[in-house]
Amino acid sequence: MRAISFSRQTTAKLTDTEVIGRILSGEKELFEILMRRYNQTLYRVVRGYIVSESEVEDIMQEAYLKAYLKLDEFRGNSAFSTWLIRIGMNEALKKLRKRKQAMFMEAAGTTDHTHKIVAPEPGPEKKVIGGETRAILEQTIDRLPEKYRLVFILHELEGTPRQEIARLLDLSDSNVKVRLHRAKKMLKDDLLKQSMTSAVFEFGNSRCDRVVSAVMNKI
Repeated sequence: MRAISFSRQTTAKLTDTEVIGRILSGEKELFEILMRRYNQTLYRVVRGYIVSESEVEDIMQEAYLKAYLKLDEFRGNSAFSTWLIRIGMNEALKKLRKRKQAMFMEAAGTTDHTHKIVAPEPGPEKKVIGGETRAILEQTIDRLPEKYRLVFILHELEGTPRQEIARLLDLSDSNVKVRLHRAKKMLKDDLLKQSMTSAVFEFGNSRCDRVVSAVMNKI
């Protein structure tokens, strides 16, 4: 099934609740509206756990498919975006558990497969502009420990309130505050001051279209 493009005007007129109601009534093509609405958010959340771009897209597709199949279970007790984020987090964590298990098996000598996680190459630290600055900032964030990286991405890039992050990660507000502070401290001040823009970890149009098309073809 080919994904259908919706005008911004049409999208803006429908609330998440209205879209969900119509999807459950049989208009499954409207699921594209929800995907395009939250692709950026879901991407950044999954990116907080997973560095590999191809794996991120796979996890996003799995999260969307699971959300679609369980859409009738959404009760509206929280925002749809919060519900979707939890699904994305669970899928990312499941991926990490499988990876750790594979690494353990390899270390125990029970498999011949090799699986190496290659850390992003550090870029130049001075005299960088535009795309180079953005790439260096993304690589710097990637090197943060996972528990700090996710909090940083949710709060600083996605604008999620600390209280909401605490609920999502089952942490206290003070714990979130500490993790955020430590994450900022780990990042270089010059990169934060000169390079932090909304374009960081941006899910571009072509990639957005690719994920939307892949999911819509499966539902």
